[in-house]
Amino acid sequence: MTEETTPGVEPYEGPAGGWGALGAVARAIRDQMGTSPDTRALLQMNQPDGFDCPGCAWPDPKHTSSFEFCENGAKAVTWEATSKRVAPDFFAAHSVSELWNWTDHALEDAGRLTHPLRYDPSSDRYLPIEWDEAFRRIGAEMQALDHGDQCEFYTSGRASNEAAFLYQLQHVPRGDQRRPPPVDRRRQGYGVA
Repeated sequence: MTEETTPGVEPYEGPAGGWGALGAVARAIRDQMGTSPDTRALLQMNQPDGFDCPGCAWPDPKHTSSFEFCENGAKAVTWEATSKRVAPDFFAAHSVSELWNWTDHALEDAGRLTHPLRYDPSSDRYLPIEWDEAFRRIGAEMQALDHGDQCEFYTSGRASNEAAFLYQLQHVPRGDQRRPPPVDRRRQGYGVA
């Protein structure tokens, strides 16, 4: 068996929790959320009236504490609630060829998209378009399909269940019965009866 190496990933012999994990969470909050009031979301994660961890199926205990999350769950929330934004000026400054060479982490760290975009092959850049035009283009492409099997639909494990349910509705009109399950079973939380 050969051992593969991933750039930036090194063996770690320390504990999976404790002060090191707390420091990593604090850095993730600072880097992604700053002083945003969205940091309060961490106190709602895995709580009876809150939301389930976007990264795992943390069980809902009968008696909760204020901090019902792990380091990775906290980081997942900071990435989702980041205050960083990628506006059209970002794509004016960076060609798609350049971005192709960025790491996944660097792309994610740039922030959340603020506008719908279309690719312009002559400039090798994404250009902003209005939402109405984006929906019109998507609708026209979907309507032009002969059968739903000509279109693939995907939601990642980072999509909320609500978003996945809405996205799933796109499959039925197109005749695609291979849609993803309504709940990603790997992420489904288990409560205490």
